[in-house]
Amino acid sequence: MKVLEQIKGGLIVSCQGLENEPMHSSFIMGRFALAAKQGGAVGIRANTAVDIAEIKKNVDLPVIGIVKRDYEDSEIYITPTMKEIEELLSVGVEIIALDATMRRRPNGLELADMVAQIRKIYNGLLMADISSFDEAQNAERLGFDLIGTTLRGYTPHTQGIKIPDFEFIERLAKELHTPIIAEGGIDEPWQLKEVLQRGAHASVIGGAITRPQNITKRFVSAIEK
Repeated sequence: MKVLEQIKGGLIVSCQGLENEPMHSSFIMGRFALAAKQGGAVGIRANTAVDIAEIKKNVDLPVIGIVKRDYEDSEIYITPTMKEIEELLSVGVEIIALDATMRRRPNGLELADMVAQIRKIYNGLLMADISSFDEAQNAERLGFDLIGTTLRGYTPHTQGIKIPDFEFIERLAKELHTPIIAEGGIDEPWQLKEVLQRGAHASVIGGAITRPQNITKRFVSAIEK
């Protein structure tokens, strides 16, 4: 089954444990991915080659691979350079996601040039993580296979926008031809259903499923009010 068909209309679970978080462990991410599959997930989004390698030992679901890394000369941290692309290629992922905003990339590399370089060495799908409609249009022009709303509300020009932004997702789905992956702020089952009804091809959920510390805080806050 082709990857786009496999994930259509489904839930992709983001299994990420950053260094400052209690679940930071490749072993744990592999188990999270297995639990996600058993729960009905159609794909996994994961960070770093080592975590992805462990996840692939546990599940056979399509993986959206990213590498988060900070560079001093850029705000971009999701798969920012070809170095991170090469790391993802070393473990093999069905989809590579990268920041496709119009911000300056590390070392001044242009997004169009990066996409061209990737296409020469990678035959899988490319996903553009964007925050605005202009960025989504640009990603489509550059030939990305998927467009994700991952950075909506997280860039300087979109801060303060309430997410999930249902109207934004619906506009992308109606006005663009590239499949849309709804991601960001989806905390409740009804929100997942809503983004799919608005035209999203599939949806990614992370913290509401795989960050126990955040889930616990939600419940505790309810009894502290």
